[in-house]
Amino acid sequence: MPQATLLQAIHDTLHEEMARDPRVLVMGEDVGREGGVFRVTEGLIDRFGPDRVIDTPLNEGGIVGMAIGMALNGLRPVVEIEFADFIYPAFDQIVSELAKLRYRSAGLFTAPVVVRAPSGGGIKGGAYHSQSPEAYFIHTAGLTVAMPSTPADAKGLLASAVRGPDPVLLFEPKALYRTVKGEVPEGEHLVPFGKGRIVRPGEDLTLVAWGAMVPVASMAADLAAAEGVRIEVIDPRTLWPLDIALIEESVNRTGRAVVLHEAPRTCGFGAEVSALIQERCFLRLKAPVGRVTGYDTPFPYALEKSYLPDPEKTACAVRAAMEF
Repeated sequence: MPQATLLQAIHDTLHEEMARDPRVLVMGEDVGREGGVFRVTEGLIDRFGPDRVIDTPLNEGGIVGMAIGMALNGLRPVVEIEFADFIYPAFDQIVSELAKLRYRSAGLFTAPVVVRAPSGGGIKGGAYHSQSPEAYFIHTAGLTVAMPSTPADAKGLLASAVRGPDPVLLFEPKALYRTVKGEVPEGEHLVPFGKGRIVRPGEDLTLVAWGAMVPVASMAADLAAAEGVRIEVIDPRTLWPLDIALIEESVNRTGRAVVLHEAPRTCGFGAEVSALIQERCFLRLKAPVGRVTGYDTPFPYALEKSYLPDPEKTACAVRAAMEF
């Protein structure tokens, strides 16, 4: 299988899906002539033209609103929000309209809109270019929320989103865009929603992480291995629907769990994962479920390295669980 970065895998998948289905179009700020702020859509306008690669005004609410109307009329729009931080002006369209169309119409109408948004830290973007807002949308019934950590999963999740009947938010960890490279299957490759993967098997503790925190979890597992602790790392891939069965089986076997994410701690999705583990694995737990997260503060520019979870902080949480 050929190698690609996470960014290249997303670009190539958009190209493949647009070539496969003439109903698929890409729209957003600077996605055409500029190729997007991270150049994910570079060259697509040359292949498919301005009718299918649409440069929009700076109006996220209007972009998503237009995409909903297009989807209701048979098209399959893929919306790019330049940074996940800019998704809030579209919050009402996503939460009040997009997520509820199937329910409100008793299944008569669906809205197959994909919203792509680069999320998280890692590029020193400060308070307005580094947020991880996935919990807001996981809380909303009717939305699928996914976050890849490998090029292969980026391709498989995006292809599944484009072909599916309902709205999907794909948060892309921009810290991994060009720093992670891996094999990507050629041809059709779909990753089903609600199916996580075991990144690394282990017997002593289950470490659940997603997005840019998956490589951090793997490095923490290396640190723990030096102390004789075998960590099982799980990447949910789809945050909602969550593959809780995979996590439950692992925690029932290991007896210990730590959840790792870079969003703020309070009401972060790690709290829900922790609650589900406690509800389902209580009698098998040997220690409280630990959490390693960002802080309940605005995302700092100068102190980004201190804000983001790292292998050492994660290893401390693992050590606390093992010593409990």
